[in-house]
Amino acid sequence: MAADTAVDLRIERKPKLSESVVSAIRTQVLSGGYAPGEKLPTETRMGELFGVSRTVVREAIATLAADGLVEARQGAGVFVKNHPTITFGAISLDVGNKISHALNVIEVRMGLEIESAGLAALRRNAAQEAQIQEAFFEFDRLLERGEATGKSDFAFHREIAAATNNSYYVEVLDALGMRAIPCDIASPWGTDSTLSRDYQEGLQREHLAILKAISAGDPEAARAAMRAHLTASQERYRTLLSGQQARWLSSAPKRKP
Repeated sequence: MAADTAVDLRIERKPKLSESVVSAIRTQVLSGGYAPGEKLPTETRMGELFGVSRTVVREAIATLAADGLVEARQGAGVFVKNHPTITFGAISLDVGNKISHALNVIEVRMGLEIESAGLAALRRNAAQEAQIQEAFFEFDRLLERGEATGKSDFAFHREIAAATNNSYYVEVLDALGMRAIPCDIASPWGTDSTLSRDYQEGLQREHLAILKAISAGDPEAARAAMRAHLTASQERYRTLLSGQQARWLSSAPKRKP
C-alpha cells in the first residue's frame, strides 16, 4: 500500500465504565477521601454520582475488593479496609534529609516512572491526557505567580501514573509522597537552587517533552523523555553531593603525616 494511502490499523483500547469508577474510588480511598473503616455510598448513590448502572458499580466494587481496598459485608454495605499504602506511605516521613536518600528515591522513581510514561502513552484516554495537561499548566501558573510548584509537579507525575490504568503505579508513587519532589518547599532536599525560577523552568521544559510524547502516543519517546528528566535530577543531586564533599575537604584540618 502506498505511503500516502496507508491506514493506521492500531486500535485504541477504550476503558470500560467500571475502570473509570474503580480509578475514581481508588483515588479517593488512597488520598484519604474515604478513611479506613468508612462505609462507601450505596450502589444506587454511586451509580448516580458516576452516571453508571448498578451493574457497573458492582463490577467496580468487585475489582476494588480483589485489590484489597474495600470489603463487602453482608447486609451492611461496602467498607474501606486498612490498606497497605497508608502504612507504606510512612516511608516518606522517615527518609531524612541526606542527599544519598534523595538519590535512592530517584533511583526507585526511575524504575517506576520510566515505564509508567511509556504505558501512559499507550493506554491513556482523553480524560486522563487532559488531567496530565492540567497539572502541567497548573505548574506554569504557580511559577508565574511565584508560588510553590511542588504540588503541581507531583500531580503531573501522579496523573501519568494514573494514565497507565494500573493502580499499583499510583500506589507506589503515593507512598513516596510529595517529599520526593525536590522543588517543593516541604522536601527535605530542597535547596535555594532547586527552588529557583531557572531550575523550575528547566523542569517545565523536561515536563513538556514528556507531555508531548504521551500526547503523541509514542511510548519509546515518553520513556526516553522521562528517563532524561529523572536522570537530570539525579545528576543535580550528585553535583550537590560533590560540592558538599569539596567544601568539606577545603575546610578540613590538615592531617599530620
